[in-house]
Amino acid sequence: MGMVRLWQALGLLIAGLVALPIAVVVLQWGVFGLGEQAIWQHLLSTRLDRLTLNTLTLLVGVGLGVSLLGVSLAWLVSTCRFPGRGFFEWALMLPLAIPGYVMAFVYLALFTYAGPVQTWWRARFGSSAGFPDIQGAGGVILVFSLVLYPYVYMLARSAFLHQGPAMMDAARILGLNGRQAFFRVALPVARPAIAGGVALALSETLADFGAVSVFNFDTYTTAVYSAWYGLFNLQVAAQLASLLLVFVVVLLALERYSRRQARYHAQRSTAVPRMQNLGRRAWLATAWCSLVLFLAFIVPAGQLLLWVLETGLADLDSRYLEFFWHTLMLGAMAAVVTAVLALLLGWIKRQSGTGRWMPGALRLATLGYALPGSVLAVGIMLVFTGLDHGLEYLLGFRLLLAGSVTALVLAYITRFLAVAHAPVEAGMESIRPSMLEAARSLGASPGRVLRRLAIPALRPALLTALILVFVDVMKEMPATLIVRPFGWDTLAVRIYTMTAEGQWERAALPALTLLLVGLVPVILLVRSSRR
Repeated sequence: MGMVRLWQALGLLIAGLVALPIAVVVLQWGVFGLGEQAIWQHLLSTRLDRLTLNTLTLLVGVGLGVSLLGVSLAWLVSTCRFPGRGFFEWALMLPLAIPGYVMAFVYLALFTYAGPVQTWWRARFGSSAGFPDIQGAGGVILVFSLVLYPYVYMLARSAFLHQGPAMMDAARILGLNGRQAFFRVALPVARPAIAGGVALALSETLADFGAVSVFNFDTYTTAVYSAWYGLFNLQVAAQLASLLLVFVVVLLALERYSRRQARYHAQRSTAVPRMQNLGRRAWLATAWCSLVLFLAFIVPAGQLLLWVLETGLADLDSRYLEFFWHTLMLGAMAAVVTAVLALLLGWIKRQSGTGRWMPGALRLATLGYALPGSVLAVGIMLVFTGLDHGLEYLLGFRLLLAGSVTALVLAYITRFLAVAHAPVEAGMESIRPSMLEAARSLGASPGRVLRRLAIPALRPALLTALILVFVDVMKEMPATLIVRPFGWDTLAVRIYTMTAEGQWERAALPALTLLLVGLVPVILLVRSSRR
């Protein structure tokens, strides 16, 4: 019993450390001096209504966009027969490898007034021919929808495949045609999976800083950054970050409330779904999948490669290698520590059972992935700034923990612990309880069982966790911009710097590097979905 309580205490400690930055952000509403009042009066009179409207517009537009793209593509590849279906089944997941801010600056460079697309348009149809403004809300929503639809596609496709042919056959026996059966049977049953994918996409939208800054589209994430670096007020930045946190909480609460009385029961089938023969419309399905893949992956990847070839790798110098080295170091450190913590959380849950506090502690420890990086960055900076002041008072000198590599790695851990926890928890569930009980009956301590039995069995899950966190850290921008030590620029920061100056070609090399690295988890997901 004492050992169980020790494991539970360790789990609560990990959860508390992860939740500390979030709590500190919320508590900053208690700090409201004259400087904060003046800044808030300025924000209320000039920007706050626009920030709120832009953020809400982005959430609604991206939610509709990813739902339309993800559900339609998932339904086609899982239930319909058309040319290229086997290729599109995995290729439509490739846009996950492209960071949103990379897609943003590629599309902005291509579709601005002086870009090649509008130049061709005016030459073809005349200088007075109108063209949609890519820098408006529509352009931002388009970019996010193209980048994030794979979340919905992946989960919806899995849900449609698990339904099997029996449900649709029953619907047709009851007199429903194909369209009616989709909207009245297949789509409602798949709703939890679709809602999960949309929630992931909207969380990423709220967390984004790079894409909206490239488009000069003000949201709460850009306001947090400008409050910090423009107004030099950490408290106001934290208060704005807590408002962004409200969006996340309301978003999750609305999703749960919308299906509070609904029940979704489907017999998971291992039978191969019966493919519909689309006839002459089969080529329309191929055209639709091709168009989405072309816009979401081929265009950005091809343009990046073209820019790299045009510049002749001129930026491949010692500074680029330094950016690359910093990115690798941060990714490796964060991935190792996060995977170890995820392993400990999974083992604690297995050792202590559900307990009284453990379910809430686990949810608290994995809350970070639903939070924007800017929120976590502000919380981390507040925590470490307080520690610096406290240590200065006690020791007479500062350790400068704020703005250190330690602070940045802690921000990554808080943000991506949920990413590592998911595969580790799934791997832990696959270990039969009888194996652990047999080891304990032979006198092995819990620590020895973990080292000799659990860790070897969890090697594939731990490797997956390491890769996923490593790649996510390499692509992470807002927390890196705010928390990084002076001079510790990464590939993501390099992209932000070059795009802020309008030097698209010079941003292409680090962007292409991140794209190629980002293909690793996509390949893992493709292999996992095929199994």
